[in-house]
Amino acid sequence: MRARFILSQALTNFRRNGAMVISVMLVTFISFVFIGSAALMQTQVQRAKGDWYDQVEVVVWLCPDGTSSSANCASGVSPTDGEVTDIETKIQTDLTGVVSDITYVSKEDFFKNTFVKQYPGGIYEGRTLTAADMQASIRLKLADASKYQLVSETLSGTKGVEQVQDQREIFEPVFAVLNRGTLVAGVLAGVMIIVAVLLTGTTIRMSAASRRKETEIMRYVGASNWTIRMPFIVEGVLASLIGSLLAIGALMVVIKVFVTDWLAKTVTWMSFIDMTSVLWISPWIIGGAIILSVLASSISLRKYLHA
Repeated sequence: MRARFILSQALTNFRRNGAMVISVMLVTFISFVFIGSAALMQTQVQRAKGDWYDQVEVVVWLCPDGTSSSANCASGVSPTDGEVTDIETKIQTDLTGVVSDITYVSKEDFFKNTFVKQYPGGIYEGRTLTAADMQASIRLKLADASKYQLVSETLSGTKGVEQVQDQREIFEPVFAVLNRGTLVAGVLAGVMIIVAVLLTGTTIRMSAASRRKETEIMRYVGASNWTIRMPFIVEGVLASLIGSLLAIGALMVVIKVFVTDWLAKTVTWMSFIDMTSVLWISPWIIGGAIILSVLASSISLRKYLHA
């Protein structure tokens, strides 16, 4: 009986304060769209890192024939087979447990499997290059990707090694942009949450002020403090709940239209977030909206409904 009374009172308040309730819904909607966007962007960053970091390698570029800026290549000739073997032995000895796999890529292999695929016919900047113009390398898979610096320190001064390159450096600028986008969305979400809390509190306070006589009568007939407060709290929760559901719906539409149906079909070499990602964060969005509404309503009611 009490639950039915509280719900009926909340729905009555909901209808009476239509304009303010819609304001709460819209602010909650916008706030949690930003929060959801930030969460989804960070999920995409972590997914991309997981996909790419498992595939990238540390590339040990060996000295080319001709001039080089590296002091290790002062001879002007590429290392012999024996020197390449010495470098591989050094890797196996000094980087035990760090490097999981070693692959030597000769000039011929690089030219055939990589260069001509990127530059058909071997034509680069108006010149036709051959395998002799290429640069051999040793590609390393790391058992622990965080120990790249140890690989660099170990091999940088080795004769025959021109440069040690971590392929992750190619992706870091992309991740940096995405992380900044996540940060911006998070800051905007934080601002909108504050606005939502203030607006929710104001709406509930105005509703309580407009019905002060009714609440006084309820108090005189022995209604408990929570029985008086709950209709107002439920009113705020309903508005925030609808706003959060609208935010989830908007995120689903964005993911479906712009990611699943467009981006994922255009860029096929990486995986993207999907509806599952939105469903995963949905309970957090709904729960967060309800908690914020309850807190804002409870605090704002103290001024008009003293315990």
